[in-house]
Amino acid sequence: MKAGPLVDANRVTADFFPAYLHDYAFKCDAASMELPIFSLSTKPDISISKWESQDGMRRITVKSSMLGRATLHDKDVLIFVASQLVAGVDRGLPETNTRTVRFRAYDYLIATGRGVSGAEYNALRSSLERLHGTILMTNVCTGGIRIDEGFNLIQRYTMVTNEEGPSRSGFVEVELSTWLYRALCAFEVFTLNDAYFRLRKPLERRLYELARKHCGHQALARIGLELLRQKAGSKATLKEFRRMVRAIASADNLPDYKILLGEKDIVTFYTRNTARLLQSLPGPNLSAGA
Repeated sequence: MKAGPLVDANRVTADFFPAYLHDYAFKCDAASMELPIFSLSTKPDISISKWESQDGMRRITVKSSMLGRATLHDKDVLIFVASQLVAGVDRGLPETNTRTVRFRAYDYLIATGRGVSGAEYNALRSSLERLHGTILMTNVCTGGIRIDEGFNLIQRYTMVTNEEGPSRSGFVEVELSTWLYRALCAFEVFTLNDAYFRLRKPLERRLYELARKHCGHQALARIGLELLRQKAGSKATLKEFRRMVRAIASADNLPDYKILLGEKDIVTFYTRNTARLLQSLPGPNLSAGA
């Protein structure tokens, strides 16, 4: 994770950033990787979700419209946009001085491993609606600034389709929240493995996010099962969550990391790189300062 913003997060000059880059890595902001913002449910989730860190210093409340809270699969839109914007900031492109990003719907669908049928375009529209309808209230710091604020996950969106041309001629325009934009400008991001988009189960994706965030450049990290359940945003009982984590560990589908559910409900995320793992034992305990 690189430090040091290259642009002023409060300065907006260009009309939009054209997210048409081809050579970029997938990036996700650190805050949303750690915090349980997105729903793990595959059905509309209209409940109010609250989370507070163990020290009581950080908190979030997430509310949704009647369409339901944005899901982890909806988050792909933000990951795609963040990846393009961070690449633009890193290259010093002047158009990055705006929270508004324009991209081709076709490019998004291909990049995130989706098809390009009419159903996929409709699913994208639904994702935009849920992202816009989900409100996050938080005091979590991004870009070195801590503000108690409330905002939609995307402030607004526009989806334009050329009915007389090829489907790929349509575009989407989204305005990001200042909270997320600050994080991207400050490079408070982690690189994701492209295989992330091949994970279909929401909890698999969430566990990968937490493994990636907490391992960072380390070979492994440990966390208690109950704390993991809270950070994952799971509504399952601890018994059911234990079963699900054990099943995911057994399936062993996570890119870059493996999962071990050990004694006393301690979960260990560890790298698939055996050489790095042997050099790093023992690993840190995540419970401190969580």
